Amino acid sequence: MITAIVLIKTSVDRIPEIAEAIAALPNVSEVYSVTGAYDLIALVRVGRHDDLADIIPGRISKIPGVTATDTHVAFRTYSQHDLEAAFSIGLDA
Repeated sequence: MITAIVLIKTSVDRIPEIAEAIAALPNVSEVYSVTGAYDLIALVRVGRHDDLADIIPGRISKIPGVTATDTHVAFRTYSQHDLEAAFSIGLDA
């Protein structure tokens, strides 16, 4: 599974509608409204790198009100949940 973190700039007056439209797209697992240089962050999960082109420039960028995207592809996932699960089954390394 490939995870992409998509930073999204939008028309500020339409953030809720744009966020809902993005969240409704296939392979978008979460959308957050955030502070800072970007208005929204979306997590996209796909099976192949080629699928990112279908979702990000092909769908997200074409939603009215989306003005820019900046995509970061994750190499590895680290989370407290994953670490606790690993230690609970006896993995020490």
